[in-house]
Amino acid sequence: MEAAALTRPAQLWSAQQVLLRPSPVPAVAGVYGWHFERAPHQDLDAGRLLYVGIAPRFMANRTSMQNLRKRVRYHYRGNAAGSTLRLTLGCLLGLELRRVGSGRRMTFGRAGEATLSQWMADNARVCWIEHREPWAVESRFISELDLPLNIDQNRHNAFHGRLKDLRAQARQRARELPVTA
Repeated sequence: MEAAALTRPAQLWSAQQVLLRPSPVPAVAGVYGWHFERAPHQDLDAGRLLYVGIAPRFMANRTSMQNLRKRVRYHYRGNAAGSTLRLTLGCLLGLELRRVGSGRRMTFGRAGEATLSQWMADNARVCWIEHREPWAVESRFISELDLPLNIDQNRHNAFHGRLKDLRAQARQRARELPVTA
């Protein structure tokens, strides 16, 4: 039942809708799923669930302060350093990853992040389900559903190796380039 709410949601929400104030995304714990009107890679299907994420994230000694609203909004307008989804999409779309600031963080730079945000506004749609302990269902969703854009816990997916290599190559190229502001 929970998986169906992500794979066949009653509604998909656009960036324009999610970024409204007040936002329709609840400020609670849960699982979110990303669908794409245009696939970010030729080997992926458009119009279906390609990625799931959770908020908050459970860590060994604490739980993050994130919630669905903060996390979904960040994916739409943040940067690759704080969003594995944005990192993955930017790499698939051929944007140049760069080291920024102190050189430890990697983003697509101001122009690249703006390009990615626009691509997401045009193509990415999100849905969510509320769940008190989203970390308790994340592994099950990743193992049961075909989610080619998820990296963690997803070695069984046919796209995993390709995506992991593509991201590693982008990071290696970024390390070879000068740090940008």
